Order: sequence, then structure tokens, then C-alpha cells
Amino acid sequence: MNIPKKYTKVRDVNITPEELINFETKVKEAYENAQIQGPVHLSKNNELDLINLFQYIHPEDWVFSAWRNHYHALLHGVDEDKLFNWIKEGRSMGTNNTNPNFYASSIVGGIIPIALGVAAGLKRSNSQRRVWCFIGDMTMETGVFWEAYKYSQNMNLPLQFVVEDNNLSVHTPTDIAWGKRMNTPENVIYYQYEMSYPHHGTGKWVNF
Repeated sequence: MNIPKKYTKVRDVNITPEELINFETKVKEAYENAQIQGPVHLSKNNELDLINLFQYIHPEDWVFSAWRNHYHALLHGVDEDKLFNWIKEGRSMGTNNTNPNFYASSIVGGIIPIALGVAAGLKRSNSQRRVWCFIGDMTMETGVFWEAYKYSQNMNLPLQFVVEDNNLSVHTPTDIAWGKRMNTPENVIYYQYEMSYPHHGTGKWVNF
């Protein structure tokens, strides 16, 4: 993972990889027992990357994520019980929270313009806080990313994009879905990992 040198560690992360995995396992079991009447997108195999990265994210920074957001929420300080209850209510893909500032959307690229606007507001108010926007490799290929990235760079906004590459555009490998990929800009944080779960669900058919 290429963390820019301008960042320094600003907090200790007290969540272990095992605790992150155990949380997703609890969600998996609840989903398979028909306790979650909505889609879930589970993470695995990127625990160490994210634990390392969140040491550089200030607790008062703004974090934006997408449908696969549970790890991001927990690492940014969202209460585990609160998050689990939201997921059971069917809000896995739309987890929104203040204190800490954490927002997620199931729309591909939907969080990007919002993150851009927050970053512009932070700069205008002379805030020391920053926006971190987590997207997947599929979303990085979309026009909304490149427009927002260019604008944020030209206006020197406090917006850091993080690309989490699992080489999947839903179920299709991104290299096949998009053909030749765009090159990742050097100042965009990027890492690769391999999925253990399907795009959504757990691989088990569930009747509600």
C-alpha cells in the first residue's frame, strides 16, 4: 500500500484482524439465519491493510465508503453493536453516522461527489480535517471518479482517495469488464486483495 509521505500516524488502532473477521462472521451467520432482510457485502483478507491505513486517519476526519463498508466503519470508531443493529435492519449498504463522521452508499460512485463537496467545505472553513473516500477498482474506472479527482487536485482539496482492488466489477473481473484499465494516479492510495466472499451474500441461498 502506497501511503503518501505527507501523512503521519495520528492514532492507535485497537481492533485486531481477528475481531474484524469475527464481526463479519457474525453478520454472515445472521444473514444465513434470515435475520437480515437485505443484501450484505462482506469483507475478508484486507484486515492488515486497513488497520495499517487507519492509523493515518484522524478520528475527526470524514470517511466515505460504499457497499462493502463494515471494516471501514469499525476502524473509524462506529460502535460495533450499533453497526450490527443497523445491518440487521437492512442498512448494510447505507451506513451513516456522525461522531465519527462516516457515510456509505450502495450507488456506484455515489459517494464521490458528496465527498468532494465536504472536502471543499472543509477547505473553505479552514478546517484541519480531511476526507477519505474508499472506492473499488470498478468505481475508479468511472467518469465521476476522474472528474472529482481532477477537480480535487486542481483546487488542492483535502480529499484522499483509496482504491481497494479485488479485480471484480460485481461478478466480472474488472480487466474483462472494462478492457484496458486506467493507470492509478501516484497520489491515490491503492492496494489489492483477493475476495473470500461472493460480491453479495455468503454463497448460501436464504429464504426470508
